[in-house]
Amino acid sequence: MRSYAALLRGIMPSNPNMRNEKLRGVFSDLGLENVASVLSSGNVVFRAAEGDPAELEDRIQRALNERLGIAGGTLLREYDCLRELLARDPFEGLVHERGSYLTVTFFKTAVPDPVPAIPADPLTRVIGYDEPSRALLTVIDNSTPKTPDFMARLDKAYGKDITTRTWLTVQKVVRKMEA
Repeated sequence: MRSYAALLRGIMPSNPNMRNEKLRGVFSDLGLENVASVLSSGNVVFRAAEGDPAELEDRIQRALNERLGIAGGTLLREYDCLRELLARDPFEGLVHERGSYLTVTFFKTAVPDPVPAIPADPLTRVIGYDEPSRALLTVIDNSTPKTPDFMARLDKAYGKDITTRTWLTVQKVVRKMEA
């Protein structure tokens, strides 16, 4: 058995079909074990038999779409992958706060080298691309009244097979996987 985190794209907790109990139900009905959600933003952890993670990812996405009408993307990461990302501490010395909002954008597939640039924005700083976890690491300044349109710029640069989490959420997901 392997531990996975499913990072779901486009989850809105205000939508009744996207609430945690319904998401967990889809995962449980697929025969996945130890299903648990983390926060209300589309993070589901579970255990599954050894197999091809890409096939499991597709199976979950099909079930979410068929059962709940969720057409957004499903990206899986194994526990070891996320644990190692935390151990590398790519945001060393930075604190997650309003002026330095630490974010991790996960990609469904590997990104070409060099990583395509995000259109310039003085409120966003790219820390780098973490190849083992297929994740872009950024710091966003949310301390001004002008909120950066970060997600739209990411979609334009990279397409829809991505999903973004805060560094704090990634830490919470890993802790839940360890529980």
